[in-house]
Parts: sequence; structure tokens; C-alpha cells
Amino acid sequence: MNFTRRQWLGASAAGTAGVVAAGMDLSPIAQALAQEPDAAKQLAALKSFSGKVPHATHYGPLIATVEKGHLVKVEAQSTDKMPTAMLTEGVVDRTYDKTRIAGPMVRKHYLEAVQRGDNNTRPDLRGKDEWIQVSWDTALGLTAKAILDTIEKHGNEGCFSSSYGGWSHAGIFRPNVLQGRFFNLLGGSSMTTGDYSAGAGQIVLPMVIGDMEVYSAQSAWETLRDNTELVVFIGCDPDKNNRIEYTVCDHEMYSGWEAIKKAGCKFISINPQVTTTDEKMGSEWVRIIPNTDTALFLAMGHHLISQKKHNQAFIDKYTVGFDKFRAYLEGKDGTPPKTPEWAAKITGIPAAKIRELAELMQSKRTQLCGSWAIQRAHHGEMPYWAIVNFACILGNIGLPGQGVGFSWHYGGGGMPQSGGTAPTGLSQGRNPVKKICPASRISEMLLNPGKEFTYNGTKYTYPKVKLIYNAGNNAFSHQQDLNELARAIGTVDTIICHEPWWTGSARWADIVLAATTTVERNDISSAGTYSIDKVYAMKQLIAPQHDALDDFEIFRRLAVLCGIEYAFTEGKTQMDYVKAAYEASSAAKHMPFDKFWVEGMAPIPVPPEARKWVRHADFRADPAKNPLHTTSGKIEMYSSTIDKMNIADMPPMPKWLEPGEWLGNARKGQVHVVSPHPYWRLHSQMNNSERLRKRYTVQTREPLVISRQDAEANGIRDGDLVELYNDRGAVVVGARVSDKIMPGVVSLQEGAWPQLDSKGRCNNGLINFLTSSRRSSALTQATTANTCIASIRKCTDADPGGTKAFDPPRIVKREVKFDEKFYGFDRAAALREKSVASLSPAEKIYYQRCTVCHGPRDPAQFTEKQWLGITPSMFQRAGLNDDEQKTVLDFLMKNAKK
Repeated sequence: MNFTRRQWLGASAAGTAGVVAAGMDLSPIAQALAQEPDAAKQLAALKSFSGKVPHATHYGPLIATVEKGHLVKVEAQSTDKMPTAMLTEGVVDRTYDKTRIAGPMVRKHYLEAVQRGDNNTRPDLRGKDEWIQVSWDTALGLTAKAILDTIEKHGNEGCFSSSYGGWSHAGIFRPNVLQGRFFNLLGGSSMTTGDYSAGAGQIVLPMVIGDMEVYSAQSAWETLRDNTELVVFIGCDPDKNNRIEYTVCDHEMYSGWEAIKKAGCKFISINPQVTTTDEKMGSEWVRIIPNTDTALFLAMGHHLISQKKHNQAFIDKYTVGFDKFRAYLEGKDGTPPKTPEWAAKITGIPAAKIRELAELMQSKRTQLCGSWAIQRAHHGEMPYWAIVNFACILGNIGLPGQGVGFSWHYGGGGMPQSGGTAPTGLSQGRNPVKKICPASRISEMLLNPGKEFTYNGTKYTYPKVKLIYNAGNNAFSHQQDLNELARAIGTVDTIICHEPWWTGSARWADIVLAATTTVERNDISSAGTYSIDKVYAMKQLIAPQHDALDDFEIFRRLAVLCGIEYAFTEGKTQMDYVKAAYEASSAAKHMPFDKFWVEGMAPIPVPPEARKWVRHADFRADPAKNPLHTTSGKIEMYSSTIDKMNIADMPPMPKWLEPGEWLGNARKGQVHVVSPHPYWRLHSQMNNSERLRKRYTVQTREPLVISRQDAEANGIRDGDLVELYNDRGAVVVGARVSDKIMPGVVSLQEGAWPQLDSKGRCNNGLINFLTSSRRSSALTQATTANTCIASIRKCTDADPGGTKAFDPPRIVKREVKFDEKFYGFDRAAALREKSVASLSPAEKIYYQRCTVCHGPRDPAQFTEKQWLGITPSMFQRAGLNDDEQKTVLDFLMKNAKK
């Protein structure tokens, strides 16, 4: 007996329970569509509800006003110290925006090919084709069939997970985690490793300074207020980037920066453009040619050494490799001496200013704040390493209010840490497939199956991918050189995407499973990536819009079809997981769940001593007792480990390596394009908020910040449309003429939605059509988004009517049915038997709590020393107690790369 979703939702509680109790056999699809007996009542209650409800998002915690099931107003909770319009306007806008996907969709030519039984799915029409809205049973049946077909023909490695980050949702039910759990129960999948945010830094820094650093807590802000005389921002913009967070952003660090400024601290900003942080802090702006930070810090180091103003005592006690690094600085290896005059020609900063900066940083109690942006570049490992080495020359690492940090701009960096445990959700489980693809190399992987590459010193080969599954991740916002990506996905049979909206990733897919937004589901999260000082309830505000399902329910239904439902859910509901996550958090010690769920927030106390914590202080106090997790136990100004890897484009110490494209090799009239994080979005999220767009767009397009000199040279005025182009692609943007950006550089914020005009240009200004897919190095394989040269001209041939990026594609509703035998669900049985072996206690903790953000890394990808360097920040974010840390560390040491 088959039940449609409508019949199930419409059934009375007694009637539905009676059918199940009578023992009627239901087909797999009917089982997958089965709802809780009271689902109809719950849905009716949501649609008629009026009142105020607490919830929480990446943009802040909120109180929602709901009237008769409709979200009408969002206000910040009192714990949000600086509410933004992304919260108060954007959340409502995108919930009801015309870009919402109304239900499960299948691309027209893909569906027709499946119906005919051939392979002519016309992948060249992805991004252009019309869509057929089908029932959930058809969409999920086709999804399961595509997965099983791929595994049958190409093995599990043929299925590729592009869902690595979990940024689509602040709670424990992150789609990438749910996807990993589902696929691992079927034998696993190929997947990404590393990330776009800090892919170069997270690999090189553990080898240099013994910790991942980019995701590590910063010294407590009070130590800067009380001790620091000079803060140096190197591309770092805490004011803008701390507006959002991976968990729940409550903006607590803003008052900390104000207090540091009021204490009399001086700020210097080394950046091609003035940031909002610079404006608020009154920073002295030092203009630098993009991608040349390495040369600057080498030259400043050379100057201090030449003047005998370096801290030799610190170098002798806390570092290794200085002699080799010094020989390079002084040109004793046959290269030119790295003098300020040498660096002036590269950086555009006068030699006298370089000397002044070096001596100022040496004479003051200085905190160096590096950004993630400067390592998203060709040879992006080098500036990070050069900054660390310069800090060693200053000798101030580990002193209160001084040293070096690479996460001041993110997650409330500087807020004191509670040391508590945040709520955690489901385990992804063990992934038997060892095939990986570094996050930024997807196009290369698709175009070169079987190609050998190196990552972290180990050789791998790319999998042969025939199916891409994308849940909670907008690949068309992440990947560089999107025209190349569009060609590369032509090699793939099927692309499946979970999305609430018609983003680029949805438009270029074959099957789109309409997902709910954060306000249409129950969940739980925490505040402060590093502080972890609050737990927030993410209570469902409204019923799912249109015919959308939440990601847990989508994967649960797929699990039913494949015979793994119990293994996926463990017999628990979503609210069971929410309650368990809360009870496992530190907040449960101070407030019972029922009270928390009503009030919406539970605090986790921060101990007073956390307010005086100094990064690297223990190492400085006793390096023998508290060694770093590097090969030597000290800071490695020169790395013998990297030297032994013998990687051509990755030297064993920081060196100036000319980028593949920069102003030093640009043609006359070309500009360097930097692509910072947007002010009014979280990457591509919120681009479909009409009220927010009115705050920043120019003639409906993304704004391009351009210097007055460059604008005049190209006949461009403020408000004009501009075409920015290179050999990879072209975009149409709107000019914002400014005196706060240096000549030769333009700035276009990343994250716009794509829409191609009649000439093949992105009519909405998505920078990824221009950026290069070259790697940072063979060590890290990281993205180089900020290494980009382009030409510019006034646009006089734009398509009329402005951007069409937010117009839904053509959609046709159609009744489409297949015989259940067509899907071949029985093929999942063999996969299931192979994959449901129980996990060890260590694996359960590791895969459940330590791999939420970037996927379950294979422990064999990293050496023991690297794991020791990674785990301090990983354990802190996962909130593991001492026993749990030991359990997981033993597991990692046993399975680490030898």
C-alpha cells in the first residue's frame, strides 16, 4: 500500500497509527514519506501560531514576531551587543524571497534522458535549462538511483561530497555532517579536504609554530588594553568580519576594541585599501601592493638585524633555523640582500617608511594581526611564515599584549574563553574512501581523474568522479574560475543539491532538493567560536515554506530507501538530538533544558583567569616544559621537515616568490583585483535580501571600489557601470570612486550570485569568473583568489533591466512516476552490510565532535607532530574534557601518517 506525502500529512493521528499498528507492509518510498502521527496537528499549529519566539543565526540571536504563522519581524536578543541589518532585515527578506525553491526539482533534459533510458542528459544546459517540479517520492527515488548507479559503476569514490564547511546553518544539523553520515553508512565517498578560508595557513603554521593558529583563540583582549602600545593590522579587518560567525555571532568583541583604542593604543594598517576597522580605530594607512607582504616583512627583518636591534636572546632560546634565514636575508645565498630598498621596488612602500615601521614595531609593545586574506594568494604560505619570523626577530611572542595572531578578525577573537563544551550533534562516522580533493581543486580533479598531486607532503591521485552531492555549500561562490568549473562539471553524470534558494549551485545542478531555512526547523548552537560562553535555542518559527523539507528529514528519507534509517537516526528524533546536545554541553550544569528552551539562551560561565590569558605564554615561560608541537619543539624559522619534502614551489623558509600575476608583471592599464569578504553578507548568503542590496549595489550590480586616478584614466565616474575582464571571464559591476584605495588596485567583494548576460559576462558581478584556479603551492593546494589581474573599461553595452540573478528559472509542474523496481533500491543491501560496523569510543568522539567543520579527515593525512599542532585548537573548539582529549589523541597517534 502506497501513501503519498499529502495523504500522510492529512491522515488523522489515530488513522495513521492504526495503519502502522495493523502491520501493513509499506514500500520503501512510503516508509520514507511516513511522518510522526501528530505531524498534521503540528503543521496546523505552526500555521496558526502568533507570538514571539527565540532563535539564533550566524548573524546574531533573535526574537521573532510571528503572526498567524507568518514571520513579520526580527529583533535582536539583548545578548547581541551590535545587531546588524543582516539579522533584522535579511532573515525575513530571504525567508519569503522569490528565489525560494518551491519543491523538489529535476532539470528538464536530465529527467527526459532518465525517462528515455539514455545518457544524453545535456550537461551543457546546466545553468540554462528549465526545471520540472516533481513529487518528493520521485525526486528522492531519482537521487537514490543516481547514487546507487554511480557506486555500482564507479565505486564509492565516484560519489564526491563538495559539502565541507557547514556555513549554511549555525546549528548541530549542519547539512555537510548529515551528508557525511548518510554516505558513510553506504560505504563512503570522495570528499574535500582543507578549506577555502585558510587552506595555506592551516597546513604550514603547525610546522612553523606548532598550532593551526588560523582557528586558534587569541590573547584575551584585556591583555591588549593593559599592555599593547601598537597594533598592526596586516590585511586584517575585525570590524567587518566579526559581524558574522560560524556559530552564533553576538558581537561581544566590539567593546573590547573600543577599550583598546581608548587606552591609547596606536593602530597601523598595512593594506591596499582602508577598512571599516581603520576608520573606527583611526589606523595609519600604509599602502602596499597586493601579494607583497612577504617582501615587506623580510625587509623589516633585514633592517633590524643590520642595526643589531633584533632579539638574539629570544631567537637562541625559542627558535631553530635562524642562521639559514639570516643568510637568505643578507643575500649570502646568492640572492639579493632583502634591504628596504629592495622591498620598496616590490611593495610600493618607500624604503624610509619600511625602516620607520620596523623600528616602531621594535620599540613598542606590538601585536601583529595577520588576516586570512593574505594567504589566499599564490605562495600564500610565505607571508604567514615571514610574519612569524619577524615576530621572532622582535622577540615578543608570548608576552602580554604582544606577539602574533591570525584570528583577530574572526569568531570574536580576543574574547576570554569559558573552557566549556558547546552542543554537538551527530557523528559522520568513518569514511572508508581515502580519495580526497583539496577544497580549491575541484575543477582540476574533474578535468584530470587519476592525476597525481601532493598534499601536505603526501602523494595522492584524484578520484574519477561521476556524481557530485552538494548540501549546505554554494560551490558557485567558492570555486575560482567559474567558466573552467562549468566546463569541468560537464564530465559528471549527476549533480544533486540541497538548497532553499536558486543559488548558482542549484541552477547548475540536475536534481535540487528544496531545503528549509534555519527558521523552519528546530536546532541548537553556541555563541563565540572561541569564548563558547552561551548556548542558544534555535526554535522553529514557522512551518516549512512551499514544499520544502529540512536536511535531516531529506537524508532520513533517503536512508529509508537505502535500508539504513535506524543506523542514520539511531531511533531518535531531531528534538532528541537537540536535548542530548544540550545535556552534553556545559550550560546544562547551570540551567535545565526546559527552562533553556523557553528562554532561548543559557550562559556558560567564563573563569576570571581567562581574562588574563596570553597566547604562547606557557611556551615563553618554559620552552622545555611546554614545547611547541613542531619537529624541534621550537619555532621553526627554517623547517627541515619541509626541506625533506623537496617541493619545488615550497621553500623551507619564507622567501619572496613572485606571484603568477601581480602588478609587477601586469600589462599597462591592468589592475589588481582584491576580493574581500562582503560587509552586508556572509559570502553569498543574504545576496537575495532586497533591502540589504539597496544599501550597497550600483545600478543593481555589485560595487567596485576604484581609485580616483584609475577612474579618471578610464573615463569612469561614480555610479557608472564598469566591465572588469581578463582571459578567464568578465563581470559587469558599478563604480564606487574612492580615495581609500590605492591606484592600480580595485576591490570587488566576493559572494555575489551568478547571472550571465547576453555576452557571457556575469551581470551581477561575481568575482569568481575572473579569479584563477592556480594553487598556492603543492604543499597546501590552497586557493589563490587574491592573486588576480584584470583589465577595466566603462561598460556601455550592459543588458537592459539590471541584474537577473534573483529571477527564478522557468519551472513546470509535472506528474512524473516510475515503477519502484526502476530505482533498484535493493542494491544498497551489500553496501549497508559492509559499512555499519561499530565505531570505537575514540572514533565516536573524533567523528562526532572534532570534524564538524571540515569533514572527517583521515587520521593518516597528518603526522603525529602535525596532529599535536592541530589538536589544541581543535579540542578547544570541540570542548573535549581531559579524558576525551586523551582518548582521541591516542587514536590519532596510532593512526597518524608515519
